[in-house]
Amino acid sequence: MGGLRRVVLDVLKSHEPSNVFFAMKLSQLENVEGVNITLSEIDQETESVKITIVGTDMDYDEIRRVIEDLGGVVHSIDEVVAGKKIVESVRTEQD
Repeated sequence: MGGLRRVVLDVLKSHEPSNVFFAMKLSQLENVEGVNITLSEIDQETESVKITIVGTDMDYDEIRRVIEDLGGVVHSIDEVVAGKKIVESVRTEQD
C-alpha cells in the first residue's frame, strides 16, 4: 500500500493548546505512527512550529482539519513523502 507516509508542515498557532496537546491529538489520527513538533519562533501571542507526521496512507485533509480545529494555520507544506517507501533526500555537489 502506498499513500502519504510523511508530511512536514510549517504551522502558526497560539500558545494554547500546548504543543504536547497538539502532538497527542495528531498522533490519535488513523494511520499516524508518530508526530514531532519543533518550536521555530515564539512571540507574545503565537508560536511558529514545524510539525513532522509519519505513518502509512495518512489523510492530509484530516490532519489539516485537526490543526485548524485546534486554532492552527498551515503556512506551508515543507515536505511530502508518498508511496510504498520513504525516500530520503540526497545531498549532491550542487547543494
